Amino acid sequence: MNFHEVRFPTDVSFGALGGPERRTEIVTLANGHEERNTPWAHSRRRFDAGMGLRSLDDLEVLIAFFEARRGQMYGFRWKDWADYRSAKPSREISGGDQLIGMGDEVQTVFQIVKNYTSGGAAYARPIEKLVAGTVEVQVSGDPLVEGVDYEVDLNTGLVTFDHPPDIQAEITAGYEFDVPVRFDMDTLMTSVATYQAGEVPHVPLVEVRI
Repeated sequence: MNFHEVRFPTDVSFGALGGPERRTEIVTLANGHEERNTPWAHSRRRFDAGMGLRSLDDLEVLIAFFEARRGQMYGFRWKDWADYRSAKPSREISGGDQLIGMGDEVQTVFQIVKNYTSGGAAYARPIEKLVAGTVEVQVSGDPLVEGVDYEVDLNTGLVTFDHPPDIQAEITAGYEFDVPVRFDMDTLMTSVATYQAGEVPHVPLVEVRI
């Protein structure tokens, strides 16, 4: 896949606008009732990087980053400041933050996920672009050691255990993560005059499937 394992500068992305997008197909029946369905199993994030620009230096950084990615050609990492860690903003990250699987004495590879729950409903979001040095893993509440008990792929979010966890053992993880995105345009329209006058350029980004 055309992807550069580089993160968009976080001092520029802070303040950007964005969030999750869903696709719902709605059919209104003759009796007024609706049938709703979605072709997407997972949500997709959209952002506007232009909202994070604060200076002409930031504008120069944006142009350089855009050119190095060849516009829409190459994806990259993006820090979603509203949602980039396994724990709540008020808490420290710990290896018990998110349930990622249950042991069966056979499976050794588990996908890291982030669980979103509300009103009895839940959604497990696959997390692929992990941040180096932030991942912690536990099995049944016991902290494990990376490189000894397990290996983690920071580019796919896969955790591989040296030995399969015991039956019904809870496998949990804590981490920080990035969103894989690309520019959603091939033309970057900027103007120093309008920027100095307070007009922020529109720089759309869209999450990509890995």
